[in-house]
Amino acid sequence: MKYTEEKLNSLDKETIIQLFLSQQDQLENIDRTLQLVLEQVSDLKRHRFGRSSERHEIEDQISFMEVDGQVVFFNESEAVAAEESGEDPESVPRRKPKKKQGKREEDLEGLPVVVVEHSMTQEELAALFGDEGFKQLPDEVYRRYGFTPAKVEVEEHHVKVYAGKKTDEIVRAPHPESLLRGSLVSPSLEAAVMNAKYVNAVPLYRQEQEFARYGLHISRQNMANWTIQCADRYLAVLYDYLHEKVYSYHVLQADETPVLVNKDGRPAGSKSYMWVYRTGRMYTARQIVLYEYQRTRNASHPREFLKDFSGVCVTDGYQVYHTVENEREDLKIAGCWSHARRRFDEAVKALPKAKQKDSRAYLALTMIQSIYREEKLLKELPAQERQNRRQLSVRPLVEAYFTWVRENLPKVPQKSKTWEGFHYSLNQEKYLKVFLNDGEVPMDNNAAEQSIRGFCIGKKNWVMIDTVAGAKSSAIIYSIAETAKANNLKPYDYFEYLLTEIPKHLDDTDRTFLDDLLPWSPNLPANCRKPGKDEVK
Repeated sequence: MKYTEEKLNSLDKETIIQLFLSQQDQLENIDRTLQLVLEQVSDLKRHRFGRSSERHEIEDQISFMEVDGQVVFFNESEAVAAEESGEDPESVPRRKPKKKQGKREEDLEGLPVVVVEHSMTQEELAALFGDEGFKQLPDEVYRRYGFTPAKVEVEEHHVKVYAGKKTDEIVRAPHPESLLRGSLVSPSLEAAVMNAKYVNAVPLYRQEQEFARYGLHISRQNMANWTIQCADRYLAVLYDYLHEKVYSYHVLQADETPVLVNKDGRPAGSKSYMWVYRTGRMYTARQIVLYEYQRTRNASHPREFLKDFSGVCVTDGYQVYHTVENEREDLKIAGCWSHARRRFDEAVKALPKAKQKDSRAYLALTMIQSIYREEKLLKELPAQERQNRRQLSVRPLVEAYFTWVRENLPKVPQKSKTWEGFHYSLNQEKYLKVFLNDGEVPMDNNAAEQSIRGFCIGKKNWVMIDTVAGAKSSAIIYSIAETAKANNLKPYDYFEYLLTEIPKHLDDTDRTFLDDLLPWSPNLPANCRKPGKDEVK
């Protein structure tokens, strides 16, 4: 109702007071709603145009502890020194790091060396020095990287055929079998196709164009068929073996991401999902990364995959994992602190720069960064010692953080990014504390997210997978590629070796030959390992 001056003059004092208070409440509600809308708009703009880094500005500067039930903050040495000198800690200049001695030698270590000599003829030397003669000094040595572009050639295999003079027996000389009968594809070519698409995210149509520049006319349809058949026929054998091996670990990490599959029998645009399971980040050797394609995101998929696993699975806050945990006594779900801090990071970036450091979201980021810093100090410790040290240095910070969150939750607008961050932390508190009691459990799920990143980058280029068969073969190939990278192997050379060796054993009933093909096997050829990296023990 719109009041005129005449109507307002006719109202008594008490009615005007009630009207004013009502209008005041409405304005406060409008202001809160406006602030939420502005925050959402700012966050959407940042996602579209801004930087994706989540690095906190005051990393390594401020920490906190809980003393007598109170959260107490203290400055690190850099900030203290700045205070004593009267400077703002933010204005302390960063020193340029010194250049690492011996870095060039380290970069060149393990690379083959081709010596190119540059000399002068005897006639040239005689013309320069005449009768006085000359003596040769030590060579000046200059080193440059040399690069040989890809080349394409036709391998023409001539297999000798023999027959007895008095019998009809025919014998052929030993020779490698074709990967695919009647096809021109070789292990080296298929390895190149897989490496380009599944490691370097180059779609098949771009590979088709690049091969054409070398005079090799291969259609993307041929490449797709080769890849699906080689994955199903050969690489799947190793994939299944790794699947069995992964259950022997105590800690796994899991994540999933949507993907579009064109021909899966559902309406266009229906989402499918690529799931990833990997061994825990604390295991620095013998790492396994496994992708799994599924049409949906429901609990039946982790339930099936984890049915033979007993231990701890680190995930984000997705409820299906908790559903599976509630059904089992031998499975525990651990939470991810990176997801806990992410909402606060979004809240800070949605604020004007002048107001960021005064916000509760900024303070929450600072607290979580302190927990990360203490955890980082324990990185190299054995699991049991790490667990013991966590009780002394990390647990007090975690408990103080949750105490502070409970106190501040009522003080922030509902549905704001900061409120969502507080709400997420409290809902996930049980899972976020699991790492404190197990030295093999990491405090976040970043390793799983990094393992699925290659797939996410790839799907930006090829947008969708054409068929379900293509999606399943992609899961197998991504698994081999990411497992190879996690174990310091060169994916191309590893693919080529697998596609050369596995066909030799397809008729074997004993699968122990796969032990020699595992990414950490000492029997792998040296060329499969990255130069300058120690062999995985």
